[in-house]
Amino acid sequence: MNTSDCIVIIPTYNEKENIEKIVRAVMGLEKAFNILVIDDGSPDGTAAIVKRLMADEFADRLFLIERTGKLGLGTAYIAGFKWALAHGYDYIFEMDADFSHDPNDLPRLYAACHDEGADVAIGSRYVSGVNVVNWPMGRVLMSYFASKYVRMVTGFNVHDTTAGFKCYRRRVLETIPLDKIRFKGYAFQIEMKFTAYKIGFKIKEVPVIFVNRREGTSKMSGGIFGEAFFGVMRLRWDGWFRKYPALPKEA
Repeated sequence: MNTSDCIVIIPTYNEKENIEKIVRAVMGLEKAFNILVIDDGSPDGTAAIVKRLMADEFADRLFLIERTGKLGLGTAYIAGFKWALAHGYDYIFEMDADFSHDPNDLPRLYAACHDEGADVAIGSRYVSGVNVVNWPMGRVLMSYFASKYVRMVTGFNVHDTTAGFKCYRRRVLETIPLDKIRFKGYAFQIEMKFTAYKIGFKIKEVPVIFVNRREGTSKMSGGIFGEAFFGVMRLRWDGWFRKYPALPKEA
């Protein structure tokens, strides 16, 4: 039996410096959030730390999927989504392990869906200006204009299209054909939002402050941005010709 209606999915690769801290920060919130860590074979022992926390303190609230090798951010989240649906969660979150996403914003994303009627709540860096701390200026500009580019090409009116801090209502992930999501890197984030938009789900951006990681190593690369850049053209093509699932009726 679930101890919460919410599950926070946290993909990890070599996050030993952060994983215990982020688990404790989420578990310490007044609103109960369970956590599913999806570890891609971290050689630094990230999964062992999670197992210790599961055994010692959080057996009924912390869960782990271990995968063999780096299989991609998108496939990690798809595996997590399927697990969350199979285990009956109503609100499914995406969050990074490195504190670039503030755990204290989780209740705000939850409220946007639970209380304000959104189907997808996005923790947005750009809906109220540029709210990024400690990023190199070049990376800020690349991220900001990447979202501008996506909006221009697709006509998709979301300010932070590459954001990875989100809450989905269950019905969104039940409706999107998860096995047909193509992209594995950060273009995955764009594709999921765009697909939800094309189906007709209500999307709300919640302003957050994004803080660059203080510990561990960033997984960003030029190839990630390249996939996103060229993937957007394919999404635009899909938007014209692909048949999307019908918007489900409210229960």
